Amino acid sequence: MTARVLDGEIITSRLEDSRAYDGVRTRRVLAFLIDYLIVGLLLIPFAIIVFFLGILTLGLGWALFGILGPAVALLYVWTTLGGPNQATTGMRIMGIRLDRLDGRPVDGLLAIVHSVLFWAGNVVLTPLVLLVSLFSDRKRTLHDLLLGTVVSRSDS
Repeated sequence: MTARVLDGEIITSRLEDSRAYDGVRTRRVLAFLIDYLIVGLLLIPFAIIVFFLGILTLGLGWALFGILGPAVALLYVWTTLGGPNQATTGMRIMGIRLDRLDGRPVDGLLAIVHSVLFWAGNVVLTPLVLLVSLFSDRKRTLHDLLLGTVVSRSDS
């Protein structure tokens, strides 16, 4: 695979091909919905554990319910997006993956920062953060631009 430097970042030939971005925006939205459902289902066994922990600690353990959702979601992102496939389960189903423009693999920390920036951007800018993908090259969103990442099709 050949590589060239573009704007100070090493770009592999797979990421230069415009076919790698066909339908990525729609696939990202559908992957997000699938991942949201998976995290919701993962919350059930963790909530049961916290419930019984609360009983054992005479109610003190129930304070964990306040951080349970974000903790499970971040653990999910760390293990899937930061794993060897560089994609969450929803992303794998939809045939997309997260790539770094410098060619290095996505690690767990970058996956967490990517997710936190996505949610922080949505809190501040509501869904308008996704409008950036309509005007950016390679359909990158705001948090992709900030982190030097791109979502591409894994089948191209």
